[in-house]
Amino acid sequence: MGVYLVDVGAEDWFDDEGDEEDGWGQVASALNQELVRRGLPPYASVPEKGDVVRGSGQAFEEKLIPSMDGFVALCQAHLSPGEVETVCGWTVMVPLSLDEEVRLPVERGYADSTVVVGAPQVLAIAERLAAVIDLPAETPEMCDNLDLTMWFLDGAAKDLAAARPGPWSDDLDTAFYVALYLRAAQHSLRRGCPLTYC
Repeated sequence: MGVYLVDVGAEDWFDDEGDEEDGWGQVASALNQELVRRGLPPYASVPEKGDVVRGSGQAFEEKLIPSMDGFVALCQAHLSPGEVETVCGWTVMVPLSLDEEVRLPVERGYADSTVVVGAPQVLAIAERLAAVIDLPAETPEMCDNLDLTMWFLDGAAKDLAAARPGPWSDDLDTAFYVALYLRAAQHSLRRGCPLTYC
């Protein structure tokens, strides 16, 4: 159990028949209505969910295990309140450029609304945070099967931190979340898919 950050394929995104946890049809429909209201094209081109094959970059799945306290503190120290909300306060991330979040009156889980943000905006913020902590190039880029989670928690990150310490190694939990949101936004844009928590 626990909270995961995963991508959503077309079958689930456009599913009006599924249960609340699986079907995203209400969110997809409400988002498209709001996009049209803002004079933007609807988000209609969602790929099928890719196969979970480590290193393929076709799927995204990471588990949010570490404490987020350090990451939130990092965000508050280097970002505006609006930027903190963009990177920390969303329900769904989509591969669209959204100047401001889209708050939809659709219940998901324990929330009475769904907050949608644009991957380009999350990516720009995550890139700044990655520069602040000097996130190493060795950080896994493809996150099909808990690759980031395992890299940070199973020892590889600790080994690299011991060999080549830097700001990123001062708090590996914080570095994990910087990498998580960076890679999630990159995946959303590369694959053209939404991401959400489950």
